[in-house]
Amino acid sequence: MAELIIVYFSSKSNNTHRFVQKLGLPAQRISIDDSPVEVGVDYLLIVPTYAAGGSDAKRAVPKQVIHFLNNPTNRKYCKGVISSGNTNFGDTFAIAGPIISQKLQVPLLHQVELLGTTTDVKKVQAIFARYRHQKHPKLKNRPMNTIQKGQSHVTPQ
Repeated sequence: MAELIIVYFSSKSNNTHRFVQKLGLPAQRISIDDSPVEVGVDYLLIVPTYAAGGSDAKRAVPKQVIHFLNNPTNRKYCKGVISSGNTNFGDTFAIAGPIISQKLQVPLLHQVELLGTTTDVKKVQAIFARYRHQKHPKLKNRPMNTIQKGQSHVTPQ
């Protein structure tokens, strides 16, 4: 069985951290203070969105995540992205995920509102299990507007 972990960023609010804790999966946190982190195993990235709508989408991906992904090793091992956000921000809901997905050419796997629900936890655990047991299947990216809150981007088999 291939090794797979969750890599995530969470601000001082710890919303993403609390969601990751609920998953009960092996995880590595990207440092808030922007200390260098290098991950040498396959991972799924969980990232919050820092955008309040409109033109603010340019700053949707936290700078610590950008710095982490600027490392070629870290980019190489990213197998998919899960993003969180607030549906109050409309079109920019969890937009960090589609931005990273497009940039890295990895699938956008799921989008979570705020701390996520029990259903979100189960879906992300299922996505993780599928990737871990099926050697990280290649999933086609979907345009950002086809994945709605609470939906997963997992191809049925």
